Order: sequence, then structure tokens, then C-alpha cells
Amino acid sequence: MEIEPAEEVKEPPRIHRLDESVVNRIAAGEVIQRPVSAVKELVENSLDASSTSISVLVKDGGLKLIQVSDDGHGIRYEDLPILCERHTTSKLSKYEDLQSIKSMGFRGEALASMTYVGHVTVTTITRGQLHGYRVSYRDGVMENEPKACAAVKGTQIVIENLFYNMVARRKTLQNSADDYTKIVDLLSRFAIHHIDVSFSCRKHGAARADVHSVATPSRLNAIRSVYGLSVAQNLIKIEASDNDPSSSVFEMDGFISNSNYVAKKTTMVLFINDRLVECTALKRALEVVYVATLPKASKPFIYMSITLPPEHVDVNVHPTKREVSLLNQEVIVEKIQSVVESVLRNSNESRTFQEQTVEATPSVPSVTNNDLHLSPSPSGSKSQRVPVNKIVRTDSSDPAGRMHAYLYKNPQKYLGRDSSLTTVRSSVRQRRNLKETADLTSIQELINDIDRKCHSGLLDIVRQSTYIGMADDVFALLQHNTHLYLANVVNLSKELMYQQVLRRFAHFNAIQLSEPAPLQELIMLALKEEDSDLESNENDDLKKKIAEVEWEEEKNCFQSLAAALGNFYAMHPPMLPNPSGKGLEFYRKRKHGKHTQDGGNSCHVADGTAEEDEFEHELLSEAETAWAQREWSIQHVLFPSMRLFLKPPNSMASNGTFVRVASLEKLYKIFERC
Repeated sequence: MEIEPAEEVKEPPRIHRLDESVVNRIAAGEVIQRPVSAVKELVENSLDASSTSISVLVKDGGLKLIQVSDDGHGIRYEDLPILCERHTTSKLSKYEDLQSIKSMGFRGEALASMTYVGHVTVTTITRGQLHGYRVSYRDGVMENEPKACAAVKGTQIVIENLFYNMVARRKTLQNSADDYTKIVDLLSRFAIHHIDVSFSCRKHGAARADVHSVATPSRLNAIRSVYGLSVAQNLIKIEASDNDPSSSVFEMDGFISNSNYVAKKTTMVLFINDRLVECTALKRALEVVYVATLPKASKPFIYMSITLPPEHVDVNVHPTKREVSLLNQEVIVEKIQSVVESVLRNSNESRTFQEQTVEATPSVPSVTNNDLHLSPSPSGSKSQRVPVNKIVRTDSSDPAGRMHAYLYKNPQKYLGRDSSLTTVRSSVRQRRNLKETADLTSIQELINDIDRKCHSGLLDIVRQSTYIGMADDVFALLQHNTHLYLANVVNLSKELMYQQVLRRFAHFNAIQLSEPAPLQELIMLALKEEDSDLESNENDDLKKKIAEVEWEEEKNCFQSLAAALGNFYAMHPPMLPNPSGKGLEFYRKRKHGKHTQDGGNSCHVADGTAEEDEFEHELLSEAETAWAQREWSIQHVLFPSMRLFLKPPNSMASNGTFVRVASLEKLYKIFERC
């Protein structure tokens, strides 16, 4: 019997201190994440030095060379030996100083970190000196004694061969164009905030600077010189403040883009206590406002400067000081969001639209099987899969995204000049929802019911979907992300009008009548007016029931009236049948001795000779106009209004108002196999 050897008992690994150079290099990688991080730290140091001119020179995206020159107060000769040691600073002396810090830099890590991942050379001169000094640093210490040299006022810091000792980091930053773009964007942001400082940024060897701003008393001029006239002319001044110690204390001023500004991505420049930072919560809150307020939901340009008491800001929450933590942040964000929403709603009257005229073609070319054949790739392999984002309609204003763009119709035949898209949308925007509480408790309770019963998933579909076209007389086809939905326009329009009646009535001024109006008598008169010529009054009982309203129950009264008005203004199909498809038969003239054959394409008289179809052209024209106006109103009035105002109730998720009919990903797979 063999005896198995006993397993060796492994000792736990020993814990030891890392070498100081390793610790410093790890810390340096957190502070200086990429070249733009180094530029930001150096520019902030220049601002702390009371500079009025800052210039940046970059080579190969900052990996080979970063040179930042300023005309600040310089660095004292006595401080040069410890300038690049870790945690050496002139900004604070004890931890409690962080509670009232006002400078950009304060921890003494930036310059030290740069010396651990690059070769740093500093040239500086202070006021009153006859010459300056130049000294090089590596791993936090001077490589040699400072040498006297000619210098201009201020400090110049040069970083060469950034990340020379971090191979993996350097390989990930080979795209120099991308890093230089980030540096240009950084300097642009500094330039529009610190308007009393001149900024420049250029590539090494380039004759022209990519950022060139001069000191100016006007922030709008600074934005114009940096971001261009197209941005500056579409900005709105905005201000907000609060001085309630129990909630929040802050002041905010800035500029936001109006409804005429169009961009592919959001540009948000945020300074808190003159520090360039990011605030994800505030950015998302403002993007929500733009999506809900503007029909096209364009990406905004936002510049904001927020000032708070220093003790209300924790600046020491991120290695690169990119983010800060605010006291009562949620309250501040909510108040700024409310002010932005109010300003945007009041500015919408000035929005302009460019209308595109589409030339009508005499006919629509038919699609054959050959047209659907996919061309093989040159290599003979299968066609490449189309990315999902390529099959999502992203612009509801693009005619190619709607079905009616492929149908021959002349909209001028049905719509007069007063029904232009611009006029209608302008009218819709002037009827924005108000934010104040309703004057009547009953109305406010009904509005609260609407908000409480809102289905969040359907709300996202309503706000973000793209209208494609009418699928039949009642259902419209919508696309949300990669899914297609059928939406009942009658139910949607009825609910929209119901909600709008309540919200609009909530802020009507009271009307004082000298004598109470005989409401029941007036309603009866109105109901009888329509058929006053009829001899019979057989519908009087029905009219009496309609005229009976519970005037004593205020909430029920408003609810029933709003529902009735919603039903009255809903997008019901016109009374005349749809003059397309089978409905066209309704408008064919009926003649004695004729009968319809061959699917209704021709009429045959008794002697066997064929006659062309004859229609009631006047009635047909009236029907075509009514149906075309309805579809136009659904596309250009109903759905834009729904995106702004409608809060779909939970019941719409189960009563057939929204029906998901297809997934574009699955459809694409089917078409790909055909």
C-alpha cells in the first residue's frame, strides 16, 4: 500500500513596502492620465500665478512636447529645489484649508507627477530680477543646480517625452490628432471663462494658432472669437440664484443655446468657483429639458459659471480635480433646470424653420424583384451586416424616414398658405405647459392623477419615437430605437386633448358674471340649433341627458367636460370613406343598366361595350382634402404636441393603443435571407 506524500503547506506571501519610485509612478499615472491632463494642470497653475497671457505649444498630441508659457509672477529662486517634490505647495498649509480653498491647484501633485512620467524643464523669472533661471527635473528632484538665463516675465514649463517609461500608456495614446483636439477644446473652455486672460494654442511648427483669444470685457465676444458667430448669435443670457441657507446658496450666470441652434453633440462648459469641472447630474438634467422643450431635440451649447461659498464645495474628490461635490447638489440642479426650462419656453417664438420643397414626380416607379436583389461583394462573400444604429431613424424631419415621402401627393392641393408647418408649430410652442399650481384644487387633483398614472416606458416611446406614416385609418406607424409600433391616433389624440383641457383651464382667469348664466337652457339651445329644421323632436330626451351636468360636484364636472372636449377634438376619421383602396368604390357613379365587373376596373353596359369609370368628382375631391388634412395634422400637429405634452396613462399599455409589431433587427435578418 502506497502512502501519498503530504501536501506542502504554502506560506502566505509576505507584505512589503513598495519602492518609493513605484509608488510615485502609480500616483503619477492617476493624476496625469493623458497629455490634456498635464496641460490642464499647467494652465491652472498659470492662472493661479495671476497671468494675463497664456500660450500652449504641442507636438505629437503632447507626447513629444508640451510647452506652457505665461506672464505670471514667476517662481522664487529659493523654491526651485522643492518645486517638483510631492505635496509641496503654496496654496495651503493644513488640511482645514481645503474647506476654503479658492486656487486651482492645491495638493502639490501635478508637477511632481509630470517628472515621474516625463522630462520637465522650468524657466522662470520673478519681478525685479535681472535674469531668470532654468532647471530640469526627474523623479521629483532637480537634475542639476538652477542655471541663470535670459527670460521674459513669468514662467515657461516644458514637458518632453511624456509617458516614456509607461509603454502600455504610450501605445494607447498614439492617435496624436485626437489628443490635440482635446487640448484645443480645453483651451477654448478656459478662454470663454477667463475673459481677462489671453489664450493661444498651436501645434509645433504651425504658423497659425488653433485657439487665439484676447482679453475682452464681453463674454459673448469671447465665445464668438473661440466658437464662432454661428454659436454666439444663437445664445440666450441666463441667470439664477438662491440665498436660502436651509436649501441652497449659489449664484449662476451663463449662456445657453436657443431653439435655432443645431449641433450633433452637447457642448457644456461648466465652471464652479472658477474651476473647470464636470457635473453629470446637471448635464443630464439640462439635456432632458432640451429634449422635452424643443421639437427637434437638438444638442445644446451651454456655458455656466456657478459661484458657491468655498465651504460648500469639496474639491478633493477626484485625482485630476475634474469633478467636485456640492452641498445640496440636487436642490441646485433642480433650480437651474427650472430656470433653463422657463427661459427656453419663453424664447421659442423666435425659432425659424427652413422649409424644403419637394418636386412632385408624375409617377412613382414600380419596384421589381431585380430592384430587391442585393449586389454581391467584390470578393464574392456575403454582404456585410448593417449596424443596428444605421437602421434607426434619427431625424424625424428627414423626408426619407416617412412613408408618405414615397407617395405622389401635392400638399398644396389640400392645404392653404395659412396652414404652413412653421405657423402651426409656432402656435403649438406658444401653448407650452405651465409649471405653476392650478388655482382650483379639483383641477390640481386631476392633473396629479395624470402625473401619477403616467407610464414611463410609453412616455419614452412618445418622446423619442419617429413618425413613419399612417398604417390605416386609425393606426400610425412609429419607430422607437429598433422597434416598430402601431399607435392608435384616436385614443392618443383624445387623451392629449383631455390632458390639455385640464392643464390650460387650470390657469384661466375667473370671469365674474352680473347674473348666473342659465347653463342648462343654453346647452339645450345649442343642441337644438343644429337640427332646428327637423319636424320631429324625437332626440329631445337624449339631449336632456347630455345637458344634465353635475354642477355641484366640481371635480366630476371638470373631468367629464374635459373628456367630452377631448373626444370632440380627437383625430377621428372623417365621415366620408377613405378614397383609397376599397373606399374608392363609394365615390363611383351608379347608373341604371350597368354592373361592375373585373374588380371594378371598368363598367359594362347591356350591349357589351365598355365605358371608362365615372366618379362623383366633387365628393371625391372633398374626401381627398379631408383625409389629407387629417394625415397632415397627425404628422405635424398631433405627434409634435404629444412629444411635448402627453403623459400616456398606464391603461394605454394594455388597451391596444400601442402595439409593437416588429423588430428591425429581426426584419433585417429576414430580408438578408431573401
